[in-house]
Amino acid sequence: MKIQFQKPAVYWVQALPVGNGRLGGMVFGGIEKERIALNEDTLWSGYARDWNNPDARQALPQVRELIAQQRYVEADEVTKQLMGPYTQSYLPFGDLQITMEHGQLGKQYHRQLELSTGIASVSYVIGDVYFERQVFASGPDGVLVVRLTASEPGQISFRARLDSQLRHTVDVDGNDLLLHGKAPVHVEPSYRDAAQPVQYDDTAPVLNYSGRLAIHAEGGVMTTAATGITVHNADAVTLYVSAATSFDAVQGKHDPARDLLAITAEHSHHAQHYAYDELKQRHMDDHGKLYNRVDLKLGDGSVHAHLSTNEQLSTDERIATYGADDPGLVELLFHYGRYLLLGSSRPGTQPANLQGIWNEDTRAPWSSNYTLNINAEMNYWPAEVCNMAELHQPLLQFIGRLADNGRETARVNYGARGWVAHHNADLWAQSAPVGGYGDGDPVWAFWPLGGVWLTQHVWEHYTFSGDREYLRDTAYPLMRDAVLFCLDWLVEDGEGRLVTAPSTSPEHKFLTPTGYAATSAAATMDISLIGELFQQYTQAAQVLGLDDELVATVQTAAERLLPLQIGAQGQLQEWSQDFQEEDQHHRHVSHLVGVYPGRLLTAETTPELFAAARRSLELRGDGGTGWSLGWKIGLWARFRDGDRAYALISNLLTLVRPDGPHQHERGGVYPNLFDAHPPFQIDGNFAATAGIAEMLMQSHLGWIELLPALPTRWSSGSFRGLRARGGIELDLIWKEHKPVQLTVHATRSGTCRIRSITAAQLTQTLIQGKQEEQSEQLIPDADGLLTFKVETGNSYQLDFQN
Repeated sequence: MKIQFQKPAVYWVQALPVGNGRLGGMVFGGIEKERIALNEDTLWSGYARDWNNPDARQALPQVRELIAQQRYVEADEVTKQLMGPYTQSYLPFGDLQITMEHGQLGKQYHRQLELSTGIASVSYVIGDVYFERQVFASGPDGVLVVRLTASEPGQISFRARLDSQLRHTVDVDGNDLLLHGKAPVHVEPSYRDAAQPVQYDDTAPVLNYSGRLAIHAEGGVMTTAATGITVHNADAVTLYVSAATSFDAVQGKHDPARDLLAITAEHSHHAQHYAYDELKQRHMDDHGKLYNRVDLKLGDGSVHAHLSTNEQLSTDERIATYGADDPGLVELLFHYGRYLLLGSSRPGTQPANLQGIWNEDTRAPWSSNYTLNINAEMNYWPAEVCNMAELHQPLLQFIGRLADNGRETARVNYGARGWVAHHNADLWAQSAPVGGYGDGDPVWAFWPLGGVWLTQHVWEHYTFSGDREYLRDTAYPLMRDAVLFCLDWLVEDGEGRLVTAPSTSPEHKFLTPTGYAATSAAATMDISLIGELFQQYTQAAQVLGLDDELVATVQTAAERLLPLQIGAQGQLQEWSQDFQEEDQHHRHVSHLVGVYPGRLLTAETTPELFAAARRSLELRGDGGTGWSLGWKIGLWARFRDGDRAYALISNLLTLVRPDGPHQHERGGVYPNLFDAHPPFQIDGNFAATAGIAEMLMQSHLGWIELLPALPTRWSSGSFRGLRARGGIELDLIWKEHKPVQLTVHATRSGTCRIRSITAAQLTQTLIQGKQEEQSEQLIPDADGLLTFKVETGNSYQLDFQN
């Protein structure tokens, strides 16, 4: 499980990512000039301010009246009066630049990222001397570490410095190099052509940021000046980079009292207490604790032996030559998504943004913000099923901050109870719609269901863990207040049905007699998300025995929601009317959210709508941007069509060359396997990982279904450590497309249900921590389910009688 190249990176999307959730680096691997592009997850432009729009409340009735009159193009124009400011932007921290004094000519060059260790390495030979660099971002010690070694003593000479695109100064603190700066007060989104897109204001409460470079040289001579740290003739050298900003995560704002020099010094000095080998081992232990929970093998040993030569290729060559036909490359794609979430989202950090944690641009694509109409949610689809529930915490905590702000937005903008969030958010947890107070187009700037979708994450965290305390104290209040907003946001359609208005299907327009429009009533995505929230809230309230009166109100409202509609082509309509869409092959498939990641539409509960949803996906086609391909993998998995899901994986594993033309509606992956929208968005990596897991195991129906969407090409294989709802971890071996052996590890007591067409021999192998055996035969019931009790900490093995 390595990403590797035989030459240094020229482009950022050829570099290798390391990260500890807070501090990230992209390793270019130049022989003479090494560049490590740095990021710190709280370095954003702007500051917390009032983004709510009191005028929205006055304009809302007019928008609704225009929609009722089916004057949709006019409704678009008035909807602009509901908008607030654009979000702020995630910023690059700067670069660590190392200039070696041995020139640029080397041989036997190799650069790789080993996913299991989280270490990027560069090696080459000059003369007879073998040089190596190792780079990692340590979670336990909070620093980015670079280790330089040579096969002969006294061979390491270089100069290292810190630099940044942002306004900054560089000075010296003892033997350390310091970089200080202030973030811009405002950065315009990358899609806006503005005369002064990056603005600074020293009087505004913007973030301060500081970086520290410390170096420990073994042998040789070291000198420090503002121009950099110079080392001559050392045997080995360790560099430590620490970084901090003045963002206070508890208050959600700039705290001028934060002593950044002290914070960076503390991290740096703490790390230097350890010898390099010990520091590296601490990092690998921490990384491995999460990474090693899950394993995946597609194909038997003979397949891997046959394709072992592929693993010697540079990753870009491997993608271009084999794509998804190489099962090892599919495994690499799967594990890479896990690796990237591990590197960009840890307890106590900010959530993974549109680029995770890695960004080199002052005006990042789409501000590298939190895009709540799909992308931020997509980042966390693999968190629970791939056994990384801790990594979900940053998003879950951010939802709480967003809800705090969203209560005021709901009140000011709409006169509504509860909380609301819209299309975009940022470090400051902006809860208002974006669009520059009318500059934007409602098709992408106005969408008030972001908070509703996010409640799926707090509910799913409960369904996987069964943690009633979390449900009562955290998830339920967020869900309850989102329900209150929905009850106030819904309006009658004149025929006794409840609809949302204004409503958009994110980023996709429909044709009207007077032109294309975005704004209508009751887009399918709205009704699906609200319907799902109402179901989940009712379940949560019943589990906790709370709010009977509100539950009754919600159930009544759920029955009055406008039903989803089937269109003339047999498709699930994207809007409440069977409009002609602007783009039949549009990248968004928002109207299918109830299929995946939701569970509102299933073959078992809503067969006609489920079939119509499948027809919609067929009409959309198998093209799209990188993240769109990732979403379709999960959708085809839910439709139990493994070969169609495999085709989407194949489309995603298409090489997008960084020096080639950008086709913005055709995605794939860059040489370093980063998802290509294009440009880079990390959500496609996460969706691919989650989608592959969904092909192999599903648990959203109340039972566990094994291999629900297994492609023909994956006839044999195994996985270890995937997680099902109900606190169950699974290890599975399959052959000839059929489960052979399943091991169930129970993290809480309850009932386990496995869907199977054959009987299985159940052996309880671990009982109260002791190796014992109790065996019985399980026969499928009338519903095709094998049912047995499990107890916390025990393991159970099922051998299927195929």
